[in-house]
Amino acid sequence: MDSLSSAPVAEVLQRLHREAETADAPLMQAHASNMANIEDAMRQVVEAETEDLTGLYRSFAGNFLSVSPAFGRFLYMCARGCKAKRIVEFGSSMGISAIYMAAALRDMGGGRLIGTDLEPTKADRARANFAAAGLGDLVEFRVGDARETLKPGVGGDIDMVMLDGAFTLYLPILKLLEPDLKPGAIIIGENAFEEAGGYIEYVRNPQNGYLSLPLSFDPGRGNELTVKTK
Repeated sequence: MDSLSSAPVAEVLQRLHREAETADAPLMQAHASNMANIEDAMRQVVEAETEDLTGLYRSFAGNFLSVSPAFGRFLYMCARGCKAKRIVEFGSSMGISAIYMAAALRDMGGGRLIGTDLEPTKADRARANFAAAGLGDLVEFRVGDARETLKPGVGGDIDMVMLDGAFTLYLPILKLLEPDLKPGAIIIGENAFEEAGGYIEYVRNPQNGYLSLPLSFDPGRGNELTVKTK
């Protein structure tokens, strides 16, 4: 039996998904009523990030902005599929997606997940959630601007990257991590839209050393699966 199907991981994830649904419902309803389409929504987010990235994401300190259970299981499967030993996550929030990936590390005998978040209170809650899930020994959270906190390096080759933070920083973060990406490394961009910073254009160009395509589930969210080829 895998960790996702047994206590304490399964119980913690069920609780966190319930909490996320409650905490994020007003924000999701506001976006649904105010945005005519996804292009308008993305344009407004990109503009807000450009004007005041720190202020924007600190305004979401109480929001999970998390992946769905289906996407979480997909992350678990990706980590198992590439036999990950070192995973980096940009934008860990309360730790839901990180728990799915760390559960895969546990089920393969161990490893290291380096999580990041701009907001200290979110990192504190993520650490508590990891402890409750019994996965605290597998994770390190770096707090602050990931363009700085990831600069010292992550201690070795990277097998998997999850991008789920500020959309306009996906490409700078990827380029920062590139020297440590192993051939065959999996990169997942959640909400990786063409409007945000050139990320999609970059990873879909084979000359940059990637193969990439959009994911069909969780439609409308702009999820992208990328593999490092060299």
